[in-house]
Amino acid sequence: MIRKFSIYKGLQKPLVYKGFKGKFIAWGIGSLALGLVSGGLLGALTNMYLGGIVTILSIAGGLSYTFFQQKNGLHSKTRHKVVFIHLIHLKINYANTSKDRI
Repeated sequence: MIRKFSIYKGLQKPLVYKGFKGKFIAWGIGSLALGLVSGGLLGALTNMYLGGIVTILSIAGGLSYTFFQQKNGLHSKTRHKVVFIHLIHLKINYANTSKDRI
């Protein structure tokens, strides 16, 4: 008797959460955490209203930066508009060559 099992076909797709893909999910969580910690510290040390404004601005700035970096792609690469010439210096080692090889 032959059994057929369904195969999950979404394994090659990147993880997506709230519009952020792959590594940018961690970037978004990091900007949220950094904004909350920095705003909380500033609010505790100086003024509660200043801390709240810093919290909102840093979270909004971090998430917008993450969103715009995501438009470059998951694997953003440096694109050079010049031609690179790599010189090849090969040395042939004649000491390891033997004429007795079978």
